[in-house]
Amino acid sequence: MLTDMSTSPGTPAPTAAGASARRNHDDAPDTAELFARLSEMEDGPERDAVRDELVTAWLPMAHRIAGRFRDRGESVEDLRQVAALGLVKAIDRFDPSRGAFESYAVPTITGEVKRHFRDRMWALRVPRRVQELRNRVRVARRELTQNPGSAEPSVADLAAHTGLSEEEVSAGLEALESFSTLSLDAELTSGEDGYSLADTLGAADASYDVVVDREAAKEGLRRLPERERAILYMRFFEDMTQSRIADKLGISQMHVSRLISRSCARVRDEVLGRRPGGGPV
Repeated sequence: MLTDMSTSPGTPAPTAAGASARRNHDDAPDTAELFARLSEMEDGPERDAVRDELVTAWLPMAHRIAGRFRDRGESVEDLRQVAALGLVKAIDRFDPSRGAFESYAVPTITGEVKRHFRDRMWALRVPRRVQELRNRVRVARRELTQNPGSAEPSVADLAAHTGLSEEEVSAGLEALESFSTLSLDAELTSGEDGYSLADTLGAADASYDVVVDREAAKEGLRRLPERERAILYMRFFEDMTQSRIADKLGISQMHVSRLISRSCARVRDEVLGRRPGGGPV
């Protein structure tokens, strides 16, 4: 974009020192006139063209801000795209009457990049409060170990340095290990005897359900008549057939079947809190 560099008589030309005072970085162009035009234009192709011109002019600054976050597990190209999105938001929301655009754009773009890390880069969803604790603990640990020969700070040391409680420091330390996850197929040891993380996972033990069921049925079984308890014991613990039970007790197999069904239904109703026949207690 060409600008009018002429000056009126008696007006001193801008000096290099004056330009440096107005702009903090080389990638902060003088776009005050474009922003003034943008604020007065209605939506349409002409306004979009001015907006695109502003985005192009300030994109180097957005890339510079994105570069501050390199080497944190995200590609530079993706960070630049996030920063560019923050730049567009800053241009759309900027009010030229409130000062310099750079002062408004830098925190807006930085916040967009930080939000990207907070919302998209964590492998596990961690509350924002815990993420903040993680950052404070990470910075404190770096500050306490920056001198050569410094020992790894303890939880108490980190708490004293940050003003956090030891419980909060512990939560922040745990969050330091939660930014990325380990695949279940990851090898924990090498060699022929190596095993993966999945090999260390436990499985559901059906015996626990059996214990719960037995304890729940215990009182109901105790309240059964003695003969019915004996029949259930022979059938389910001694694995006797109904025919053998009938022969042993001198009754018909059909009667044994009815007693087993009735006894089981009675115990089941008591465990489930129902009256005999299915009604609630």
